[in-house]
Formats: sequence, C-alpha cells, structure tokens
Amino acid sequence: MLGLSGYEISLITSMGIAVIFALSLNLITGFCGQISLGHAAFYGIGAYSSAMLTKAGMPLGVGILGAVIFAGLVGLAVGFTSLRVRHDFLAITTMGVGFLFIGIMRQWDFVGGEMGVSGIPGSGLGKPGFMFLVLGFGVLTVLFSLHLKRSWMGYAFDAIADDEDTARVIGLDVSRYKLAAFAMGTALAGLAGALYAHNVRFIDPESFGFVESITVLAMVVIGGIGSVFGVIIAAALLSVLPLWIQFIDEYKLLLYGGLLFAMMRFSPGGLAGLAKQILPKKSSLKASGDTKA
Repeated sequence: MLGLSGYEISLITSMGIAVIFALSLNLITGFCGQISLGHAAFYGIGAYSSAMLTKAGMPLGVGILGAVIFAGLVGLAVGFTSLRVRHDFLAITTMGVGFLFIGIMRQWDFVGGEMGVSGIPGSGLGKPGFMFLVLGFGVLTVLFSLHLKRSWMGYAFDAIADDEDTARVIGLDVSRYKLAAFAMGTALAGLAGALYAHNVRFIDPESFGFVESITVLAMVVIGGIGSVFGVIIAAALLSVLPLWIQFIDEYKLLLYGGLLFAMMRFSPGGLAGLAKQILPKKSSLKASGDTKA
C-alpha cells in the first residue's frame, strides 16, 4: 500500500508516536516552564491502561480514551502535589514519580509485574491503517499545540515560564495554569503510551524508565524548548536514529548527552533557535543582493 514496505510503515508509526510524546512534554516544559524528569511514567500509565482495558474486551477507542483520561487525572494529582515546588525541586519530585511508577508496576501482579503485559490486542486496522491512525492523532496534537501556543492560555503559560512571581503579581492564577499544563501534557503522554502499547503489543516496566524520560527531554531541548516544529523534527530524528544505525542504541544516552551539551553550548534555542539564526542571515544577504542589483 502506498509503495511503502512494512519496515517503512513501522518507522513512520514510531516517529508519529514519538512526536506526540515529545509534544506532550513540550506543553509542560516548553510552554509553561515546568521541568519534568519523570514524564515516561505518564507514557507508561497510558500504555498499561489501554492494554488492560482492551485485554478485558473493551474496544480500541475505549482503551485509548481511558488511557488519556487516567494519565491526565494522575498528572493532575501530581501537578497538585507539586504546586509548592519549582525548578530543581520540581525536577526531583517528577523524577521520584517516575521511579515510583516503575516500583509499583514491578510489584503489581495484576499488570504482570516484572514480566510485563503480553498479547495486547492490535488495532484491527492492519499496519497501514494503524499508521494512519497514529498520523491522524499526530496531526491533531500538532494543531492543538499550535492553537494553545497562540491562545490566551498560551500567553499565560509564557508569562509563568518567564517569571512565575511576576505572573502572580499581574493577576494570573498561576496554580490553575500549572495544573492545566500538567493535566493536558500528561493526557497527551497517555495517548502516546496507548498507541505505543498497541503498536508493539508487549510492554514491561523497563519500557518507561528514567532513560525514556531523558530521551523525550532530549527531543524537546534539541528541538527547541517551546517550539512546536523544532520538537517535531527532533522527535522524528531521534526516534529513528537508533533504528537506522543499530550500534547507536547501546550508546543512546551518551549520544543524547553529547547533543544536549552541544545545543546548550552553541544553540541554546535548539534546532528552532539555530534556524532563526541562519534564516535572517540568508534573508539579509538576499536583500543586499537585490539592492546592489
């Protein structure tokens, strides 16, 4: 179908899921400035929720909806408990949530414990159909992110990210906006997790550990914190790079750490900031050439 091989369809599907996952963290960290080092926990909550619902006989749509709602509710609870902490303390708190999730999943026999969950039902759409489903959700996530960024809530998020104390002084209900960011971002992570579970059809606690949280954070930082299109590009590239070059998977953290260091040193704005630096130069050169002509 469409002239794509099964491998190419799998790559596109993986890229689509990674984009949704990265944009979910970008909403929390990029838009609202709330650092999260345990975001993979909500990815995992979505995966386990949809897996267990569909294994119990529920349709795929119910599984995905349940994953979104449950991950969002847990994110809301975590956001509520994190209202009094910020910056480094918030990062440590969210990292603790990630470790807590792994610990619970390992010990909870109902969800397979350390053995994980196997035999997760497929979508029933076939690989091409599931790819289009993922891409459809990806497009909706991108449109939602762009709309949110340009809305009044997006401007409020910007103010909180720039200076939380000043945002509170000018009358913004900072707590409400931070809770909204956590709820929406974790709900989207739940969506990505549900799609991941039905794509690979086997999940275990290690699939949603600290490494996964650092990987998605790298996608956001390398793409450009707060940039929608930059994060899309970074997520697509970093999700398939280990698949294209097999040996990279063993040194993934080393590679991502090096890329993060390089970006922070030479382009703190990530790929989006780099593009802004290059494009004006090209525009000015072109304008200069037109003037001389």
